[in-house]
Amino acid sequence: MKKKSEPLVSVSGIRGIVGESLTLEIITTYTSAFARLVKRGTVAVGRDTRPSGVAIENLVVDNLMAAGIDVLTLGIVPTPTLEMAILEKKLAGGVMVTASHNPAEWNALKFFGSESTFLTPKEVEKLKKLAKTSRVRKGSDKQGKKASWEGAVQAHIEKILALELVKKEKIAARRFKVAVDCVNGAGFHALPLLLERLGCEVAGINVTPDGRFPHNPEPVAENLKQLEAKVSELGADLGMATDPDADRLALVSEAGKAVGEEYTLALTVDYVLSQTPGPIAVNLSTSQMNDEVAKKYGQKCYRTPVGEAHVALALKKHRSIIGGEGNGGVILPQLHPGRDALVGAALILSHLAERGKTLGQAVDGLPRFSFIKAKGTLGSKTDIKGKLGRIEKLHPKGRKDKRDGLWLGFPEGWFQVRLSNTEPIWRLAVEGQPGWAEAKARELKKLLTG
Repeated sequence: MKKKSEPLVSVSGIRGIVGESLTLEIITTYTSAFARLVKRGTVAVGRDTRPSGVAIENLVVDNLMAAGIDVLTLGIVPTPTLEMAILEKKLAGGVMVTASHNPAEWNALKFFGSESTFLTPKEVEKLKKLAKTSRVRKGSDKQGKKASWEGAVQAHIEKILALELVKKEKIAARRFKVAVDCVNGAGFHALPLLLERLGCEVAGINVTPDGRFPHNPEPVAENLKQLEAKVSELGADLGMATDPDADRLALVSEAGKAVGEEYTLALTVDYVLSQTPGPIAVNLSTSQMNDEVAKKYGQKCYRTPVGEAHVALALKKHRSIIGGEGNGGVILPQLHPGRDALVGAALILSHLAERGKTLGQAVDGLPRFSFIKAKGTLGSKTDIKGKLGRIEKLHPKGRKDKRDGLWLGFPEGWFQVRLSNTEPIWRLAVEGQPGWAEAKARELKKLLTG
């Protein structure tokens, strides 16, 4: 088990509990290492609304400048807005201060390169090596300069509205009433503004940027009770929820029921492929609905390890038209190569407007499988590896993929067990035929917790 003093370091960034596993020393060390990785140029810095973000942002900016790197501060912005800013301003990289869906006591540094993608696995290894020898140059004549850009969110929205895939007139004609839950995070202004620009009537809850999350901030069905109630109260056409840095989007139907975060990507894939042919790329934990939708349009679905960085690499390699992760993370490469709740929202509304359907009807039109997710605390990495070995031996006939934990496929469905990139836990995903999936999930949970 990791010591409390150690942060989680992965393709998803440097993440930990503030003051425990994410200390001022760790932030300084990794920011300085990132500056050495970038070497020169300007780096964008943004943050979500967590109270700890202000001090961390200031420390990141000071250390980048001390290392001779110029800084463009964006303030409170969604992570995809920072990614767009890197492309728009042709910057050397970016640092987003956010722990995404983690609880409020967590924070993190998400590092991006000049192509606005997360650092690749090889770059993360290089960053870790640099962190061991990193030194900050203070008082140097190469001190970096600081500027700010207050128009980043507006520029992001304008780029989305300019997409041919976004059917602005048809969306406006539907006059959608949309309830929005931004969990008091970085999407508090951006998502409502985008929806209003699309001609929607917007009713927001939890849109105060104070970082006080009113519920568990991960936008999964069990955490969206407030939004479900708001949709029912207003008779809204649908509800939309984001995580604290607004790179994930979850949906609530007109019936006031959360449809499950897996449907966000599957619906956008269905819509985009109906408009533009091309392959797609998703991670190993994402629903096979996407494979079936791709097959319907005669396209291939490529699979990657979990993590935006892995999916982005596959999207580029295979020249994919759409992709993402089943946690509500939609990636539209023609906009930028990162998960984006805002573009996801625009594509979902375009889908409904183009086909004249409600969200519930669109969901019912997708292939249906049983999908169960579970998670649990780690005993130790050695313990988990032993359990994975036992599970593998118990399923000798399964199609095997060991790029990210253990993934096994069968005629009835599939399952994956892996270690999380963002929390000290294991995650289980099981999908397949009704009955088989539920039984398999019970069996595997018993093995993992026994």
